[in-house]
Amino acid sequence: MLPDIVSLSLFAAVAEMRSITKAAESQHIALAAASRRIAMLESQFGVRLLDRTARGAELTAAGRAALYHVRRILSQVEEMRSELSQHADGSRGHVRIQASQSAIAQFLADDLASFAREIPNVVIALEEKASGEIAQGLREGATDVGVVMDGTALDGLQTFDYAVDRLVALVPRDHPLRGRSVAFSALLDCDIVGLDSGTALTRLLVDQAAAARRPLRLRVQVMSFAAVTRMVEAGLGIGILPEGAARPVIPGMKVRLLRLSDAWAARRMFVTVRDYQALPAITRRLVDHLTRRPS
Repeated sequence: MLPDIVSLSLFAAVAEMRSITKAAESQHIALAAASRRIAMLESQFGVRLLDRTARGAELTAAGRAALYHVRRILSQVEEMRSELSQHADGSRGHVRIQASQSAIAQFLADDLASFAREIPNVVIALEEKASGEIAQGLREGATDVGVVMDGTALDGLQTFDYAVDRLVALVPRDHPLRGRSVAFSALLDCDIVGLDSGTALTRLLVDQAAAARRPLRLRVQVMSFAAVTRMVEAGLGIGILPEGAARPVIPGMKVRLLRLSDAWAARRMFVTVRDYQALPAITRRLVDHLTRRPS
């Protein structure tokens, strides 16, 4: 007997919440019934999917392998539901994409808008994630397309060139640094306003400071480019941001931009997928559109 959709949805919820009790509540299933469904899944697959502990439930190695396929099945079922419902109102096509903050802030909005004009009936599910999370999401089937920064571990994934951005230093208007550009090494005596440590940009800056055998003086860390610019304007330090993300938000602010002169300050972005040929046709068209590949 094949597993049913309700049991697969329950298993995915347990994997996310690490608790059969919480997953059962979220799926509106009695705890005893939920436990029986998980036990039946394990019996059907012939492997233990979960380790039950006092703190909840953890995936076994087999459970992690199963989760990738379960998410793909659930995604396909959801796409089927979406497409069939959209046929009724004249719309069709659904794509899932995750992208880094840098990609969304600079390039992706315009590219997705032009794609939507080309295919008016497409539904685009976009999530902002850190590049490392996107790569993991692709491997686990949580998304179909990722836009990530250079330096991300992409083993087992297919990648296509997307765009290049240029990093700039954002300084208060009265800062003593002058000129149109500056070397990163000249900033290492300054306090830095940075992004969260999990971002590709912060990891890059930490690595480059280490290569110069200097510490990176992170004074403040925030979650968005807009917050970085506001902290810089307030005098809390220097920010380092993608130029395309910084320029639109600084008009009227008491800050200036200096281009980083270092070669590594030109960063590549990639469109990434698990298996291009296995993607739905509408999703392949999105990859082709973003990478200017011939359809």
